[in-house]
Amino acid sequence: MVPQTLVILLVKAAVAASVASFLTRFGWFQRMLMREDRTISQRLQMALFCAIIFGAGVGTRIATRGNYQAVDLGLEGSLVLGMIGGYVTGLTAGVLTSIPAMFGGESMTMPLLAAAGVMGGLLRDLAPDKEFIWRFTPWPELAVFRLLRKGDLRLPAFSIFCVFGILIAELLRQTLAAVFPMKVFALPWSHTLGWVAVYATTLFTTALPIKIWNSSRNERKLEQQQRSLNEARLAALSSQIQPHFLFNTLNSVTALIRLDPEQARQVVQKLSKILRRLLRRQENLTSLDEELSFIEDYLSIEMVRFGDKLRFVKEIDPATRGLLVPSMLLQPLVENSIKHGLANKVDGGTIRVRSYLSEGRLHILVEDDGLGIPEAKLATLFERGIGVNNVNERLKVLFGTGYRMWIDSRVGEGTSTGIEIPEQTSGNLVGAELVGSSR
Repeated sequence: MVPQTLVILLVKAAVAASVASFLTRFGWFQRMLMREDRTISQRLQMALFCAIIFGAGVGTRIATRGNYQAVDLGLEGSLVLGMIGGYVTGLTAGVLTSIPAMFGGESMTMPLLAAAGVMGGLLRDLAPDKEFIWRFTPWPELAVFRLLRKGDLRLPAFSIFCVFGILIAELLRQTLAAVFPMKVFALPWSHTLGWVAVYATTLFTTALPIKIWNSSRNERKLEQQQRSLNEARLAALSSQIQPHFLFNTLNSVTALIRLDPEQARQVVQKLSKILRRLLRRQENLTSLDEELSFIEDYLSIEMVRFGDKLRFVKEIDPATRGLLVPSMLLQPLVENSIKHGLANKVDGGTIRVRSYLSEGRLHILVEDDGLGIPEAKLATLFERGIGVNNVNERLKVLFGTGYRMWIDSRVGEGTSTGIEIPEQTSGNLVGAELVGSSR
């Protein structure tokens, strides 16, 4: 009997791990695990959802007349749900999980599992910090060792309470099985080794789901932290480029105030229009059409300075106008063309913006026929150029390795800056979710 019982106990531990892993596949359940404060409705939903899974195991044992005893995790499931969700979740889950056993004539199962759920809720209340529930260790000697060490004694003390609580629940099951034969299910044991194995298995099959779910919680926390970090980094980059653009424009206004006050007034009006748009913008992505409109306003300011020497040409594929691109994507590139290509060219030149789609990828080119950039300077432009480096860093945050950006330039002929990103529409906002965080 002892060897057979040990096999059942080993399988039971494997079933507990499998069930816990299966539950983490449901996004709704993962979101529930991330919360510590839940509404009554959420607690009841959690209890019902898990009771179906654990109740199926109890029902399988009843239907097969005890051939699959290892799949019965009713006691352990009720305890775990009480510890995770509190009294309401534990009690409700215990009652619902016991229903198949009640139909099978095991009338003491419902009081047992209900009591186990309440005991789990009591352990939850004893936790000084709800995070301790996810960190408790089923190894009593390790908890005692931590308790004897100097420092915060709350976690090891709570771990010891949990170990005793789980063992008391198993003792209650064994006692009821002895007092009310055939009215409650318990694995038989007739040897000291079997006794130890049964109690140890109950302890570990209760701890296993908590450990597995905690690993899932930690993964989601890391994802959230990475996403928050990327969002903060993106916000910092965006805030960097706006002052850069603003200061350059104000320098132009300063020069115009003495030479042509009327033109200075026009520039200030156009600048105020641009700033209003910037202040309204909160999203990381905007349509290419809106970016082009922004560029037209920006170039209207520059044209006040350059006059007819500066020309702007658009060659935009109509299919790309509604696609989403990072906000303030084009302005630094256009400014780079003016600064390095056209500003010192006597007869000025043309800035051309082109876009097209190819194999689900959006291609954007900003070209000029200016003086070009020397090869030595071009090699360090991504590191030294504020605007270009900013655009590259924002693309890296948004798309990870899923983008390309390059600059080609020939002295005396002009410069071409190219960007290739995945096709983004309002229906597949990959960039808005900061795909760089998952890479």
